Amino acid sequence: MKQKDKVTLTDAIAIGIGGMVGGGIFAVLGLAVSLGKGGTPVAFLFAGVIALFTAYSFSKLSLVFPDRGGTVRFVNEGFGTGVFSGGINNVLWISYIIMLSLYASAFGSYAPNLISITGEKSIDTHIFITAVILLATLINYYSLKVVGKIESVAVFIKLFILLAFIGLGIYGLFGNENVAQLNPSNWENPIQLLTAGMVIFVAYEGFELIANAVPDIANPKKNVPLAYFISVGFVVFLYIIIALVTVGSLPFDAIAKAKDYVLAAASKPMIGQIGFTIMTIAALISTFSAINATIYGGSRVSYELSQDDELPHAFTDQLWNKPIGLLITVILTLIAANFLNLESISTSGSAGFLLIFAVVNYVGFRKAKKINANKIITLSGSILCAIAFVTLIIQQSNSNLLGVGISLGIIVFCFLVEWIYKKNKTSEKNKKRKLR
Repeated sequence: MKQKDKVTLTDAIAIGIGGMVGGGIFAVLGLAVSLGKGGTPVAFLFAGVIALFTAYSFSKLSLVFPDRGGTVRFVNEGFGTGVFSGGINNVLWISYIIMLSLYASAFGSYAPNLISITGEKSIDTHIFITAVILLATLINYYSLKVVGKIESVAVFIKLFILLAFIGLGIYGLFGNENVAQLNPSNWENPIQLLTAGMVIFVAYEGFELIANAVPDIANPKKNVPLAYFISVGFVVFLYIIIALVTVGSLPFDAIAKAKDYVLAAASKPMIGQIGFTIMTIAALISTFSAINATIYGGSRVSYELSQDDELPHAFTDQLWNKPIGLLITVILTLIAANFLNLESISTSGSAGFLLIFAVVNYVGFRKAKKINANKIITLSGSILCAIAFVTLIIQQSNSNLLGVGISLGIIVFCFLVEWIYKKNKTSEKNKKRKLR
């Protein structure tokens, strides 16, 4: 590849930030406040620390195993291509579908604030959710180049508006009586804050997309670790400040009322209705671009799993010049986004990625010598992800049994499907041997 075609450090950082600051923060901020109250910034910090540990393992694995398959390649390097690795990689694919559902749900929550078709928001929400998924699907079938251009423009717009929100918000905190909500007396207990952080962990999902670009990154030894840590560190800081401004700007009851579109609501006290409208537009652009990019990413994962013999080879078949996995991903997204509530979607997505990241960190620990990684850091990352996963499941089982059931059901289903597939493949091979 020519040097001018290489991915620069700036490009790689943009990939990481764009992957994280997609629709997640717009979708889950209100949910985070409902769970963490005044301690919401701490909840985002908890989730951010786990993301930083995981970024370390990803950076080390990316340098030794550069591959556009990214996470799929790392899991297979650590465990081969058996039932376990196949099951985990299937969870990754379904987690992408859950993320798509989260973004579409956020789009559906913000869109009625600009226009109402029937006056019934619940009906409008499903119309918008379905429409945005179908539009992004058409764009993916039409041109991947258009997908990339949309994402590039959207990253700039959403970061500019979020940074403006922070600047105006910090200024507006002076003299705002709601700042008292940030006092430790208004924090939930540490376990509840950890749970809040884990429920909204999906907001940090996305930095692993850097791994897919590593084969094309210029001067990888220097730029790959910088890309991971700068992007994750920046987003951790960004989310904490956004949480501070939001909790300090609106009373808890107003945040609860506008839970699904709280960033737009928090912008209103700053510059009035225009602030509300601008943030709503930013949310729509951000969530649409995230859906656009993730549809492609999700279909790519299913294609790679099929090539690695972890899904049936039919997933490599083409439909309208695109892998059949793209259409399957879209159909499953439409079902999940229209029939699951936001908290269940967020819990399922977070559980899936915490499990996947626990495995990737453990691969980093097992391969520490080969990838020149610190065993303590990689093992700590794996343990932290595992503890966070268990805490999330236990705590959410008290208030969101549906979300927990869906989370565990997805994991069991993915491993069961992989076990059946591998068993059938083995049986077919044995039959062929007998016939020879």
